[in-house]
This record gives sequence, C-alpha cells and structure tokens, in this order.
Amino acid sequence: MKRFEGKSVFVTGGATGIGFATALRFMEEGAAVAIMGRRADALEKAIAELRARAPGGRAMFVQGDVSKEEDVVRCIGSVVDAFGGVDVLVNNAAMSTSVDFVQAETSEWKPVFDVIAFGTYCCTRTVARHMIERGFGGAIVNVSSINAYRALPLSSHYNAAKGATDQLTRCTAVELASHGIRVNAVNPGFVDTPMSIVDGENELDTEWFKDIYVERRKIPQARAGGPEEIASVVAFLASEDASYICGATIPVDGGLSVTF
Repeated sequence: MKRFEGKSVFVTGGATGIGFATALRFMEEGAAVAIMGRRADALEKAIAELRARAPGGRAMFVQGDVSKEEDVVRCIGSVVDAFGGVDVLVNNAAMSTSVDFVQAETSEWKPVFDVIAFGTYCCTRTVARHMIERGFGGAIVNVSSINAYRALPLSSHYNAAKGATDQLTRCTAVELASHGIRVNAVNPGFVDTPMSIVDGENELDTEWFKDIYVERRKIPQARAGGPEEIASVVAFLASEDASYICGATIPVDGGLSVTF
C-alpha cells in the first residue's frame, strides 16, 4: 500500500519548484493533492502536468495569496469541502528579492516576510483548527531554508522570515502535539528551482557558484540539489515513518551548513 493512500495533502506555492515536486511525490504515493498559488495560469499548467505524471491521482488547485488571511481561509475551506479534510499541510510558499537593509523601503521588505512568515503562521493555524475539529491529527511540514541560521547579504527579509519559520515550527510542534499533530521543517540549501534565477541568470550556472561551491567543495557533495530531493524528505516527515519526529528542522543541503 502506498504511504498516503486515502490521505489529502495541501501544498502552498505548489505550481513550481519544490512545491510542485512535493505535490507530485505525494500524488505518486497515493494522496489527493491540492496546490495553492497566486497565478491561475501557472496553477492550471501544474495541475495538468501532475495529472499526466501521476495518472489516476486526484489533484486540484486553489488560487490565493498566503499573506492574506481571507484567501487562506477560503482556499483551505475549499480543499476541506472537496477532500473531506486536510491530513498533511506543506507550507512552501515563498518569495525573495535583493534589498539593501538600510536603503530598502518598508514596502520592499515587508511582502517577503508576510508571504513566508505570516503565510506559514496563517496556513498552519487554519489547517490545525480543521485537524483538531476532525480529531484525527495530522502532519505539517514547513519548507524553511539554511538561511534561517546563515546570513546572506541583501536578503535580510528572507533570512529573518526563514528564521521565524524555524521558530514557529518548534513552537507549533509543542502546542499541537497533544492533538496528534506533528510539525517539522526541512531546510534546503541551493536547489535548482525558478528562485535560482536572479536577474535573468541561473545562479547555479555562474562561475562564482562553480568555483566556490563545486570546485572548492563549499558544498561537500559539490552540487546543488534537485526539488525532488527536498520533496522526498518532506514526504518522509509527513509519513508514519517519522512518527516520533516532532519539532525538528532538518538541513537538506549537501552538507553546506556544516562547512565554513
């Protein structure tokens, strides 16, 4: 039997990158999957591809912005109505820009924090309420980053938001455990996703990345990760194979976070 047969999974930021790979992994393992995002065209394309790559699987999308509470409540309500509940929540939605901490306006800094930190909070709280009301427990996996404990220049908003995600993981794990809800996080390093493209160039193809992270093995495994490698850890943490893991933040970074 597949690990998630009969389960329903809700993935934010599920149209591309890690979110899409995660949605596909859960569908391949038998789950009914709902993805959330802001762009209808990207969501429609993703759903078509998910159905093509996991024939017979159930998939739907809901359009909304995780930084807006009313969107979150509406979208999760639609998924609960369609699937009868949510057994697994994957908080993956994120965004990033390059900002100078001193020079940036609040209007540049705040949206990134709102999507990542507030979005995780809002989705977790809303899904947890449904899980508690239903009484079956569940699993929540947050897609954080090694930036939660590493400082990357020009990314104070992203770094701070991921740090908040890690702490929110621990706090909600403590508060929700008595309801049979496990909360954990994965902390990816460099992963080949659309967010790797900066100013029209994939940073993983640059000479500085190849020199520092590959040739000099700043990443001990000397390569970036693939979205499916993050998805496999997300699925593990959501499964009964991880039944005694609670409040963990697990780096999935090829060893990058243990080097200096």
